[in-house]
Amino acid sequence: MITVDEIKKLYNFSPIPNEGGLFISTYRSKDMIKRNNLDKNMASAILFLETETDFSRMHRLCTDEIYHFYLGDSVEMLLLNEDDTGEVKTLGHDILNGELVQTVVNAFTWQGSRLKFKKYGFALMGTTMAPGFSYEDYEHGIKDELLRMYPGFSELIERFT
Repeated sequence: MITVDEIKKLYNFSPIPNEGGLFISTYRSKDMIKRNNLDKNMASAILFLETETDFSRMHRLCTDEIYHFYLGDSVEMLLLNEDDTGEVKTLGHDILNGELVQTVVNAFTWQGSRLKFKKYGFALMGTTMAPGFSYEDYEHGIKDELLRMYPGFSELIERFT
């Protein structure tokens, strides 16, 4: 298995502000669309790297986001829906035991993720959005507010904020 250092050398990753993890933009459509009075790319895609020490903190976006799992350790993803329900999904290769290689996070769903197992010390994933991502779409999760809104997920919220 490739190491996290080899992956970091292969791609020119940048830290994701506020959220955590590392990313590199791999696609941004040249076609534009008007949404919420903003000119946005029709679609965008990134490679996303989580490590043992860096995870995706709770946040939400105003566009659906499709996750693609490529390699490394399984990833636990906490999803908190607008209707005050939530769920945990596991991204990984063990599809016979319920892990997912692809999943959709619906718009306005609070989301966070981190390595579930730390055998390799990383998970390499990708995400695709249409319309494409822009920083104006990003809302950072505030722990106290999330704990108040989703008391049944307090232990997980503590881990993902």
